[in-house]
This record gives sequence, structure tokens and C-alpha cells, in this order.
Amino acid sequence: MPLTELQIKALKPQAIRYAVSDGRGLALEVMPTGAASWRYRYQFKGKTEKVSLGQYPLVSLKAARSKRDELAKAVHEGVSPAKQKQLEKFALANSTSVFDFSERYFREVIERDRKDTKQLRRYLEKEIYPAFGTWALRDVTAQDVQRLVFKKRDNGFESAAAQLRNLLKRIFDYAIVCGIVTANPTHATPMRFITRARPRTRSLSPDELKIYLQVLYRSNIRRQFKLTLHIILLTLVRKSELLQARWINVNLEAGEWLIPEAQSKTGKPHTVYLSTQVSEMFKELQQLAGDSELVLPGRGSLTRPFAANALNQAMGAMSFPIAPFTIHDLRRTGSTILHEQGFSSDVVEKALNHTIGGVRGVYNRAEYADQRKMMLQSWADYISSLHGQLYI
Repeated sequence: MPLTELQIKALKPQAIRYAVSDGRGLALEVMPTGAASWRYRYQFKGKTEKVSLGQYPLVSLKAARSKRDELAKAVHEGVSPAKQKQLEKFALANSTSVFDFSERYFREVIERDRKDTKQLRRYLEKEIYPAFGTWALRDVTAQDVQRLVFKKRDNGFESAAAQLRNLLKRIFDYAIVCGIVTANPTHATPMRFITRARPRTRSLSPDELKIYLQVLYRSNIRRQFKLTLHIILLTLVRKSELLQARWINVNLEAGEWLIPEAQSKTGKPHTVYLSTQVSEMFKELQQLAGDSELVLPGRGSLTRPFAANALNQAMGAMSFPIAPFTIHDLRRTGSTILHEQGFSSDVVEKALNHTIGGVRGVYNRAEYADQRKMMLQSWADYISSLHGQLYI
């Protein structure tokens, strides 16, 4: 008996997959998860073949019957629908370039899931497309991936190499889902061969902070970078937030710097209260920036900020006689010491521009403006006492 829409809607999932027939080879398979898909079974040259016609209800009963009739006509004319589908997949795999599929992945996945896509776009345009953007996706081998990633690693950019490898992995994972390729060539390049795992608990001691500032100001890196790395320590902001800062959002008279929604990792605007030390550093950065709207215009450009890895390169150019640490560890250091000094956790977390989770986060909407102003000034004074002077 042919199926009806009411019968289909009444179907319930069972412990194992089962099928209900609509007749003439068309059946609806119901999975234990409750998902249902149309299948068409037929005889071709004495053998049973089947093809998928799509999921219900995206493909309605009427549409499934129409597809079944089209394929039955093809079988009658000596054409195997299953073989034809395989040939179409093969042709698609041969014709889909790395560029075309990566752009599709960017639209359908990255832009949907991420607010800030600049760095991933940069990896595509500066690394992946020049290497093999015009190649068919299925032609990219494990050796091709290794050559690209290891070149980045061997030039001293381990973190960037790891991110590049992960982007390629996600692109190929999606290509497998979409039926374009059957294997992921990035699996032959494990992360342990690209970058060393770094502890997420590193916090500098007061003595280490003193050494950090001494080495920083005695180094030969750019003056902007010295001030930037000092400001990150004193304000507890993220590296990206300072690199993207614009003068229109800095009010030196009020001692406030606004990180707008588009540049804030939490997706909400965040006000940073400037200590007297940081205000003086911003004034110097303003002189160094000239006519640029950016607080930190890049080398040779007034309209573009420094690249995201510029500060990492500057850190790498210095030799600190202490255990390795990252720029992000400066934020953790500030949080650790401020908590030890007795400041409220909510005030510290707000200064870090963290989102407080759970019920506490839902009901606590306080900005703690006065407390943060006092705390950040106290923190700057404390760092100055370690360093022995305002800044060099």
C-alpha cells in the first residue's frame, strides 16, 4: 500500500533501523535517532542497487515519488542511477579547487561561527591560495600540507603554523562531509611535530616581572612595541584589542579607552580605565602615530595596524633569563597577583573583560567602574615600584 503523509508523521524510531515501503522500489528508512531518509531500490543487470533521494521532510513524499519515477525511467533506458551518482561525485571532486571550496567553507562555516575572521582570511590569502589555491582539492597530498606548515614552523612561527594546519584540517573535514574528498591529508601532520604544548598556568613572579621590564626597555625592538607590551601588562587587555585600538575611542582627559563591540572578544563594548602611567604611554604613542587614526599604525602605513604576529616576533627577539612565557601570560600574571592582593574576583574578571558564567553571570550586571579605576591605578603603581620608575 502506498504511504500517506499521516502515516509517515505517525512513524516512531525503534532500537534498530527499519524501512516502510511506498511501492515500486521507494521506501522510507527510519533511524534510531528519528531521522528518516528516502531510498530507491531497483534491479540493474541482475543486481540490486540503491540510491538515496534525501531526508524527509526536506524531500516530501510527492518529491520522492517524482525522483523515483525519473530514476526508474533511467534504469529502463540502461543507465545505472547509482553509477551515475558516483561519476558525478568523481567529477565534482576533480573540478572543485582549493580556492572554490575554501571560499565555500569560509561562507558556510567561518562567517557563521566567528565574529573576527580577519586572521583566518589572512591565512587563506597569504598562505594557502598562493601554495595550491588553483589545485583540485583532492590533489592536495599530506606532503603538500607538511611542506606549507613546516615552512611556517621553521621560520620561527610555531603558533601560526599550528593555526594554519588546523584551518586546513577543518576545510578538509568539511569537504569530507560534503562528499568532495574521502581523506584528510592534514592527519599525517600531528600537532606535536609543529609546536610544543605550553602550560596554561604560567604566571610571572614579582622578580620575573622586574626582569621582564628591564629586558624589555633595554632591547632594540621598536618603541611602539615596548610601550604596547608594557600597556598590556598594566591594563590586562588582550593583544588584539590594543593592536586594533583607534584614537577616536581614547579619551585621555577622562582617562578612558573604549574597546567597541566589534573589537571585543565578548562581543560587548568594554571600557578600560587608564592609570596615570598608561595615560602617559598613550600620549607618547599618539606622537608616534602622527596623523593616523590608529593607536598602533603598522610600519609604512597609517591606515593598517601591525600584523597580529608582530608583537610575538618582537617578544621572540628578546632574550629573557627566566622560564618561557607568552604575551597572554601577562594577563594571567595580573589576575593572579591582584587576587593575591585581595581585590574582588568580580572586579578583576570585569577588568579582564571576561564573561562571568552561570547564574552569577546572568544576574550580576555591575560594571565596577570606581573599583576598577582604583585597582588599575594601584596595579600600575605596584609595577612601577618593581621597575623603579614610571617607564623608560
